[in-house]
Amino acid sequence: MKKLATLLILAFALVGCGQQPADNAAANGNATPAAEENNVIKIGVSPTPHGEIINALQSEFEAAGIQVEPVIFDDYIQPNEQLAAGDLDANYFQHKPYFDEFIAENNLDLTAIGNVHIEPMAIYSDKVQAIEDVEDGSDVIIPNDATNGARALILLEEAGLIKLNDKTNLSATEADIVENPKNLKVVAMEAQNIPNTYKDAALAVINSNYALGAGLNPQTDALIIESGDSPYANLVAVRTGEEGQEKFKKLMEVLNSDAAKKVIEEQFEGAIFPAF
Repeated sequence: MKKLATLLILAFALVGCGQQPADNAAANGNATPAAEENNVIKIGVSPTPHGEIINALQSEFEAAGIQVEPVIFDDYIQPNEQLAAGDLDANYFQHKPYFDEFIAENNLDLTAIGNVHIEPMAIYSDKVQAIEDVEDGSDVIIPNDATNGARALILLEEAGLIKLNDKTNLSATEADIVENPKNLKVVAMEAQNIPNTYKDAALAVINSNYALGAGLNPQTDALIIESGDSPYANLVAVRTGEEGQEKFKKLMEVLNSDAAKKVIEEQFEGAIFPAF
């Protein structure tokens, strides 16, 4: 019996010694799966152009020592909510006025870490060839979220169709229209649905990411397009407090690099502009 007890003690001792090297490896900071995951960035993106830009720069990310995994979203809400909830590490799909308003309204602790590109909003039509051909009382579709709705109204003023009480107001609504000589009927709907219904109206104001996804090029298919000095730069956001992490610095270095500029300018042929 004593001999059996001695053998059991020795067996437990050997098992303990066998586990020791793994513990020491962790203590000495050698590579582990958890350490490797620290270089992974799960980033929420719209499919076009954000997801395409991320995919086109994969070799650059790899060279920088980070693994960037795009997660595709078709709406403007979930990427921020899932980032705040910890399901994403970053997102890249929105411009700053929208970002500022969304995080304020939803009390989200997110921080923008840099701009990448500008998607010019544009006015499209399947019914008229020129703005001046729009008939009295025509329907005009615009996005129903506050910042893009205001942006659309400002573009309609630039096209000479309406007049706002303050065309610099990035929070303008239909109530701010003071002149509407053609009695246009403004119809607001979710931005992602406009490309599917724009042919039903005389005019539609469409965000470029959704226009591109529907095969519309703002440079060649639009009646009116925003100028290149638009304040609506698309940005990358992370959770507040994490903006100093090395992997996010590397992410922005790539997204603001000559390689990124080449992708934006050549792949999209002027439909979007670099914002750096």
